[in-house]
Amino acid sequence: MSTPCIICVAITGSVGRKEHNPAIPVTIEEQVESTQAAFEAGAAIAHCHVRNDDQSPTSDPEKFARLMEGLRTHCPGMIIQLSTGGRSGAGEARGGMLRLKPDMASLSVGSNNFPNRVYENPPQLVEWLADEMLKYDVKPEIEAFDLSHIHQAVALSKQGKLKGPLYVQFVMGVKNAMPVDKPTLDFYVETLNRLAPDAQWCGAGIGPNQALLNEWSIAAGGHTRTGLEDNVRLDRHTLAPSNAALVERVVTLCEKYERPVATWQQARRMLDLAE
Repeated sequence: MSTPCIICVAITGSVGRKEHNPAIPVTIEEQVESTQAAFEAGAAIAHCHVRNDDQSPTSDPEKFARLMEGLRTHCPGMIIQLSTGGRSGAGEARGGMLRLKPDMASLSVGSNNFPNRVYENPPQLVEWLADEMLKYDVKPEIEAFDLSHIHQAVALSKQGKLKGPLYVQFVMGVKNAMPVDKPTLDFYVETLNRLAPDAQWCGAGIGPNQALLNEWSIAAGGHTRTGLEDNVRLDRHTLAPSNAALVERVVTLCEKYERPVATWQQARRMLDLAE
């Protein structure tokens, strides 16, 4: 049997707003409802951000705690992955929710350009976030926007600063960062396999490239991410009606490539997480 494909759903992010797509869940209640539908459709990981009442992003641990409570109640077994991304806070505030002990948290191990700013991840902050993840037994998902991020993640892992085995997500399609290019993805996968043979990887495409990265990743034996954080449309003319609809599209691709969709139990075993 082919390796099961782990589907991660990025439910809301920090940028998309209701005016971009009314289906983007903002309140805790909306996020729990949207995630439950995505979970039932086949997603095993929920990548989570939280928002203020005005839709602006925040790293407020209290909001994350409420979201985690709702997800654990309505999506039992689903892997909860909290974001420590830089759009929601600055400095150590980005990791204030790690004491809640989610299953996973995102970790960017280096800086890179974003469309209109520099996404700053200075070494001191990266090491502090990594230390906090070890302290609270949180498995990092490495968000790789650049080749150097792969090398840095492997170096941190070899130093015992990351809970292994590595799980690396290649993010493609962010303007001014890693482009959407199949030979580049192939090289990144080859590099990760060479440097960390026990690592697993995931592909995430931004905007209209989401479906393309889903297909490339599934066809290559990797895992993949979908959701309204990265893309608000089914196609150029149609807004995605829900996170579940985007997950269903990935499930169809898994069927095309004869990849079983990983259950939450399988995903936890593959990522060495407690069931």
